[in-house]
Amino acid sequence: MSEPAIDLHSDAHFMGQALRLARRAYAAGEVPVGAVLVRAGRIIARAWNQVELLKDATAHAEMLALTQAEASVGDWRLTDCTLYVTKEPCPMCAGAIVHTRLERVVFGAADPKSGAAGSLLNLLQFPPLNHRCLVTGGVQAVECGELLRRFFAERRARPRGPAAPDPAPAGDPSQDPEG
Repeated sequence: MSEPAIDLHSDAHFMGQALRLARRAYAAGEVPVGAVLVRAGRIIARAWNQVELLKDATAHAEMLALTQAEASVGDWRLTDCTLYVTKEPCPMCAGAIVHTRLERVVFGAADPKSGAAGSLLNLLQFPPLNHRCLVTGGVQAVECGELLRRFFAERRARPRGPAAPDPAPAGDPSQDPEG
């Protein structure tokens, strides 16, 4: 029995590439999200979260990949492109995705707290907006989700610096400077 050929144009292949980038983010202490942008079967942009590194709240993997792709294509319109990202896009990223008019978004792990591709809300297919994307969720969701769970479990387990004392409750007479 022969082995099946690897389909280099499959969702699993490109999500695997995004997962490699998410692992780079993880190693750098960033929230482990990776993204690749594909046009005509070729990766034209690769990025991972760099919020802490760049001290920029907008430096999400999707935002960085969109900017790279726009430069690669020479246009802000990415109508024939697909974004592969390991975590469901947030509202900020979903807004940028709609504005760049991506054809399709494929994500791994759903984000019930802030996902804007169907979990919390769906900006990518919101009827009043001027563009709607095709959305495929759950591609390699187990691997994508496990990387995120491990990152946040490790972050929670890390000891923090000395805690500030709790402020006295309002109305506590023992803390009244005039009492």
